Amino acid sequence: MLNKPYLTGHFTPVPDEITAVDLSISGKLPPELSGLYVRNGHNPKPGITPSHWFRGSGMLHGVRLADGRAQWYRNRWVKTPALDGAPLVRQDGSIDLTASVAGTHIIEHGGRLLALQEANLPFAVTPELETLGPFDFHGKLTTAMTAHPKQDPETGLLHFFSYSPFEPHLTYFEASPDGHIVRSEPVPGAGPGLMHDFAITAGKAVFLDPPVVFDPAETSGIPYRWHDDRPARIGVLDRLGDSGVTWIEVDQKTVLHVVNACDLPDGKVLLEGTAYDQAAWETSWKWWIGAPGHPNAPTSGAVVTRWLLDPVAGTALEEPIDDLATDFPTVDDRLTGRRSSISYHVAFPGAGLDEFALVKLNTATGERRLFHPGRGRYAGEAVFVPALGGTAEDDGYLLTIVSDLVADASRLLVLNAQDLSTSASIHLPRRVPGGIHGSWIPSPPMAAGSNPAGAPDEAFVQPG
Repeated sequence: MLNKPYLTGHFTPVPDEITAVDLSISGKLPPELSGLYVRNGHNPKPGITPSHWFRGSGMLHGVRLADGRAQWYRNRWVKTPALDGAPLVRQDGSIDLTASVAGTHIIEHGGRLLALQEANLPFAVTPELETLGPFDFHGKLTTAMTAHPKQDPETGLLHFFSYSPFEPHLTYFEASPDGHIVRSEPVPGAGPGLMHDFAITAGKAVFLDPPVVFDPAETSGIPYRWHDDRPARIGVLDRLGDSGVTWIEVDQKTVLHVVNACDLPDGKVLLEGTAYDQAAWETSWKWWIGAPGHPNAPTSGAVVTRWLLDPVAGTALEEPIDDLATDFPTVDDRLTGRRSSISYHVAFPGAGLDEFALVKLNTATGERRLFHPGRGRYAGEAVFVPALGGTAEDDGYLLTIVSDLVADASRLLVLNAQDLSTSASIHLPRRVPGGIHGSWIPSPPMAAGSNPAGAPDEAFVQPG
């Protein structure tokens, strides 16, 4: 099992589920940290070796904070049919949208916690991270759902999409604040690309159509490959008017994760994200599948890039923002789709770094600040939590789980987002494997109708 790079080192799976209470804390927790920090990631069961990092079963790691205490830690597999080996494609050739590994992300919307994997339906879990079942938005979602939905901070609408190698390649959705789909429409002109993420602005949805496209010859379990003959395009959809979607050809790169996007007064759209060229993508792919010649440590090779898009002229200006190899960008979620200057990233070894780090970028000032967790340590995605009464964009805290190979342990760090100093360090009862994405859900964590006890709810559909 341990011959694959994504099953070794910081990413070595844990074999079981545990619960621990009253965790030890070094430092002092800020009083506004009352809620649940939860992070998702791939953690196959013992004895199982998935063919791709992304195929490993999802496992949630959660820490409940309240009254200056770390009340509990628990880790739970998302108990989907795929956890017990159910294939995505049934014997009759149909797709089982419930056969998800549910291992990419977890969000809260409409009073529900949803574990996400982009090829399937979301899976609802309780605030204690027990699995409730697949959620189909009250019967209205009959396709897969992206693992990177965007919630508009002003309207509360959840914007998301489904992509497919078959027509229609791209479908755009909006869900009301209480979790009902209010908009569903195919996006014309999209191709069969791997569209992992997208962006919204106050008036637009921005889609990424990459040169990484569906290819049944790819046998790793994720059937997509880079194709030199496919241009990269960015689609700008006017979601408030009737001007439709404009597809703009850009330099041949692929983007896994968006930083943010916003409308400009002159009608242009500013988009930022982490862009891979072909060499960077193929190097990362080797690590993700454990191909010969893969790097010893996970690498990104992606660099933070800005595009200035003109939907009227159909043109784009592109420039790199930073030269470090980074990914997993985050911002203050209250600025989603609005102008922002500050973002936080995971930096990988290479491009001048020999260890993992967290990076804070300020595009308004050009400042770059690094947090080094220490040799043998890996700090995952940093989730921003605003400070009580804060006024500056970086008035707040960053939550990140740090894996320590030397100590065989992990901590949940609370960093001051302004200077990246450590405010508190929560000692977890085990080493937590390196993972993917997570969220901070402030108390009260779940609204009415969340079904926290697992009582019957017509919004949850049965596997099968």
